[in-house]
Amino acid sequence: MQSNRLDELRGPGRAKRHNARTIAALTGNPGCDRRAVLDAAGIDKPKLAERVGFPGGFGQSRFALTRGNAFEAMLKADDCELLRSVLGAGEATLGYQDLGEDSDDTLSARHARTVKLLGQARAALIDHPLLTLEIAGQTVYLEPDLIAYAHRGRLQVVEIKSFAVVDGQAESAKVSAAAVQAAVYVLALRDLLERLGMDPLLVDHEVVLVCPENFAFHPVAVRIDVRKQLSTLRRQLARLASVESLIDVLPPGLTFDLRLEPEQLTGALARIEPRYAPECLSACELSAFCRQEAVGTTAALGRTVRESLGGVETVGEVLELAAGRREPAEEQAEAAALLRSARRLRDEVLSEVPS
Repeated sequence: MQSNRLDELRGPGRAKRHNARTIAALTGNPGCDRRAVLDAAGIDKPKLAERVGFPGGFGQSRFALTRGNAFEAMLKADDCELLRSVLGAGEATLGYQDLGEDSDDTLSARHARTVKLLGQARAALIDHPLLTLEIAGQTVYLEPDLIAYAHRGRLQVVEIKSFAVVDGQAESAKVSAAAVQAAVYVLALRDLLERLGMDPLLVDHEVVLVCPENFAFHPVAVRIDVRKQLSTLRRQLARLASVESLIDVLPPGLTFDLRLEPEQLTGALARIEPRYAPECLSACELSAFCRQEAVGTTAALGRTVRESLGGVETVGEVLELAAGRREPAEEQAEAAALLRSARRLRDEVLSEVPS
């Protein structure tokens, strides 16, 4: 029944499958019903955003993609000879297996080869593996950059990125995004081992991030603990799995069929509660649309402001409560006291500034 309702919400278009990047983005805004429903239905959010007049500029630039592909190709050349040295693995302890070389390149076939090789538990660098994860009742295929089956008997995910590590530091937002994506692969690997009757904890909670060092193509490996990201992912995926409760309250016949007029799609979006925050602009294709909706609300000022002013929805209410021109509702009393104090302190500071 839920599957039929999701198909109705999506319309005749083909369901857009998740990948590690989109699954990782789910953790960025855990309370957004709109994203949960659209993602569960496999709706093409970039096309939907374009139809309602807010096309986005998501994705890497052509230059970044070219640089990333060249860096990865260099690391994997000659059976990963360079990557092997970066990981500190010698020829004798770590072999190499490319699961993408077979002429049968269907998803199911490559996944079967991945399952077979992991079940053998041989020490090897596994290139082009294919994992699966269940997302809201759909099987999602995931392709890590590499899985390293280290000589100590533990599986480690290797994530290759083209952003630079300069003097031992990298841009925190990019490292954080890479860590969440790698955690998706760790979760999928652990799920696979559990289905094979193996110990899921054989998959290390530390992932290896390989990046260029100091803007050159010389690679450097950094280990990242992703236990926190794993915990967040599990909570989010559990919430997405129970998206039926969100769908049940939607009006019958509601659909996001991309053939509809923009006004109809805008009206359909208005029937699902969003949870906009400025951080959405870097993670969700519909963020520009939701930002326009949020103009004049405390949500547009960021999560910290919204959470501190719980129960106060608009900037107009904020200004009236701060000035004492509005009697706060019971649930607004604490926020109103905070706003009046802030207004008093502001007035005191401004009165001491020379004119």
